[in-house]
Amino acid sequence: MSGARVQRRTVPRAGLNRRILGLAIPAFGALIAEPLLLLADTVIVSRLGTDPLAGVALATAVVQTAVGLMVFLAYSTTPAVAKHLGAGRMAEALAVGRDGLWLGALLGVLLAGAGAAGGRALLTAMGGQGAVLDQATTYLHWSLPGLPAMLMVTAGMGVLRGLQDTRTPLIIAAAGAVVNVGTNVLLVYGLGLGVAGAAMGTSATQWLMAAAFVVLLTVRSRRHGVGIGTTARRIGSLMGVGSWLMLRTVSLRAALLLTVVVVTAQGPENLAAYQLVMTIFNVMAYALDALAIAAQALVGKETGARRLTAAGQEGVDERAEVRHLTRRILVFGLWFGVVTGLVVGLLLPWTAPLLTPAEEVQSLFSVALLVVAVGQPLASWVFVLDGVLIGAGDARYLAVAGVINLIVYLPLLAAVHLAHLSSVTGLVWLWAAYAFGFMGARAVTLGLRAHGDRWLLRA
Repeated sequence: MSGARVQRRTVPRAGLNRRILGLAIPAFGALIAEPLLLLADTVIVSRLGTDPLAGVALATAVVQTAVGLMVFLAYSTTPAVAKHLGAGRMAEALAVGRDGLWLGALLGVLLAGAGAAGGRALLTAMGGQGAVLDQATTYLHWSLPGLPAMLMVTAGMGVLRGLQDTRTPLIIAAAGAVVNVGTNVLLVYGLGLGVAGAAMGTSATQWLMAAAFVVLLTVRSRRHGVGIGTTARRIGSLMGVGSWLMLRTVSLRAALLLTVVVVTAQGPENLAAYQLVMTIFNVMAYALDALAIAAQALVGKETGARRLTAAGQEGVDERAEVRHLTRRILVFGLWFGVVTGLVVGLLLPWTAPLLTPAEEVQSLFSVALLVVAVGQPLASWVFVLDGVLIGAGDARYLAVAGVINLIVYLPLLAAVHLAHLSSVTGLVWLWAAYAFGFMGARAVTLGLRAHGDRWLLRA
């Protein structure tokens, strides 16, 4: 009987490939929305000079860290919604999504208040000074009103991914990117608002995107008798589920934030080049993360529909099916890593004059980009495995592994900082430490976990 069940449930390779790509390709477009919004700001602001660009780099690191810490709003709702969907509990799936939107709004208000109170002090502690500090403070100040919307968008995307819908987030993200570019050009150049205009335009765009998610999910919820209100208990429960994922994210964001601190000490040219390279890295990373999103949604749904802890051969066969899905996604991931590496290494260095008029920044950008290109296959492996374990609900291990990875990375950062290398050499070694040292540590810890069965038994 168990053999018949496995044969009936097994998805043919071609069908499985279509499911993976059907989620991953639209997810790619939606995932790069945030980097594209920041890229638009970067390109527009770069024409204002090195100090404004360096200031945006510093402030963006703070904003991305704040939003990144809350990514559990998507990474906890996606598998939770997918598991309920796989088990046939659509009303509860939508109720979890509603709770995620409420939690995103509340956390966004709290973060905006904290940023208003201590934002400039934080930027100063990160090494900002003079004109760079002033530009960073202005950009951060006008970004704060958009924080609640950013987190609601994060939660909304997680809900729809869990419902196996990545096309709707793509439409919303694409529309937002177009609106953002037009708005920022008008505010920065048309009205002469400088970096403040770039931040205002992005904040306004985020609110439009958040409104779209609220309307869509409200309509779906009403069809299944799910109200718009929630309770403190449900919010607290969702926050508890995401606490381990938040710790995981803290380690990731701490690594990025400390990297910014080191590159800030290398001077404004290196900081400006770092901002351009990191923007490209984020775009490529989100391309790779599209497969991780597919892994979260598919693994979450499959683990919700299967009896992975069943005794005897049945449980073994059920776990084998999830492993089959995981292997297929990893194969796609490695190919994605090779392709994105070729794009980054062969094509994007030629775009330097389009991104900044400063010749020294152009040179730094082109050299550092080659390091990122070589590290793309490793990054792809890491992103996909991360998505698999998130989809399976193995959040506690991810949190502990994240702390270990950060501990491994800190000595590498310290070595780069204390070596007092030249401008080009310093930036190259900094990126090598991140692309191979930090990512390498993540590859080892995730690979060791995925090799066994414990992550499946936690699903």
